[in-house]
Amino acid sequence: MADDSINKQDPTLQNWSYVSETINMLYLAVCQIESTMTEANTSVDVLTQSFTQLAGHTNDVSSQVQCLTEVEQLQRFKEDIAQTANEIQTNINSSIRAFQFYDRVCQRVDHVARSLEKVSAILEDETEMKKPSAWKGIQEQIKSSYTMEAERIMFEYIMRGGTVKEALEIYNHHFSAESDDPGDKDEIELF
Repeated sequence: MADDSINKQDPTLQNWSYVSETINMLYLAVCQIESTMTEANTSVDVLTQSFTQLAGHTNDVSSQVQCLTEVEQLQRFKEDIAQTANEIQTNINSSIRAFQFYDRVCQRVDHVARSLEKVSAILEDETEMKKPSAWKGIQEQIKSSYTMEAERIMFEYIMRGGTVKEALEIYNHHFSAESDDPGDKDEIELF
């Protein structure tokens, strides 16, 4: 019954419930999974397109080599090779960025798993389960693990009782703004 006295002392906790905290944490996990899957699909599309174009460039070079017979054709071939090399480099760069997403997917899915482990641990302990401070501690740990501002904004929105759909819209808006920023501090590097 100590929880009732806490609620009387702190008016912000009058409507507090571990059930609503659990629901918020589950909604957060759903948002993280949904946004990760959307971004993963985009990266796979980029990889598919890049590798298809690389294969096409390789076939083009091979065909051009087979057709070489005169000196004039050699100059045209050199120009074509230079252009093809630039296009190949562009495709390779796109592919590298898409592969980098794999690291981000692993990090984000790991965040979801760790968050769910923390929620499970608190739900297993009847005393802790009913303490607002225990839930607040978990939420602070989860929030501090985010590296992207879009994730922190999505977190705050869900913790305030927002819907999954609206949180994803807000996340996507902020994620797009961060991705468009050339000085993005949240870039992923391979290994």
